[in-house]
Amino acid sequence: MPDVSVKICGLTAPDHVRAATDAGARYLGFNFFPKSPRYVTPQQAAELTAHVPVGVAKVALVVNASDDLLDSITQAAPFDMLQLHGSEPVDRVRDVKERYGLPVMKVIGVADTEDLAAIDTYSEVADQLLIDAKAPKTAVLPGGNGLAFDWRLLAGRKYWRKPWMLAGGLNPKNVAEAIRMTGAQQVDVASGVENAPGVKDAALMRAFIDAVR
Repeated sequence: MPDVSVKICGLTAPDHVRAATDAGARYLGFNFFPKSPRYVTPQQAAELTAHVPVGVAKVALVVNASDDLLDSITQAAPFDMLQLHGSEPVDRVRDVKERYGLPVMKVIGVADTEDLAAIDTYSEVADQLLIDAKAPKTAVLPGGNGLAFDWRLLAGRKYWRKPWMLAGGLNPKNVAEAIRMTGAQQVDVASGVENAPGVKDAALMRAFIDAVR
């Protein structure tokens, strides 16, 4: 299996941050969506990111965030990337990049082939893409629902213009197969390494990362 980078998203406690980095995660995600069980405030994120070693990317996940919220997040902690996980249009992605001077990862929800067109559209402005399972219309959360999509939709499509990351229902048992089917070189996990919503499990995080090696 090729070298695959892992992002562990939705960290809420210092010991989980340490466990994720000790296991070999290359990206750590911090969730600023208030409805999420993984929600942290900018002040909490400042404390958590203090435990992140140099070389591990700190990613701030937001959903249709205002400039005021992004201001408070970026002023509180030295994030390396902003992850836009809402319905942000192309112009908003461009504006966020220009305003904050940080790389932007745009999340694309996928359920069928019609959703793939957005990948090319956002490739024009985003620095990275995260391809996730599209949330059901009744879902409270835009992601982190533990749902997968049909990975065959991405088969043979791994050469987009921007780096991309696979997400959606991944766990230690299925991540190797997901990588094999899609050719993903980066993967993202949140609920798949938890023993309760928002509570990361050190053993599951290590098992997940070991499964991609």
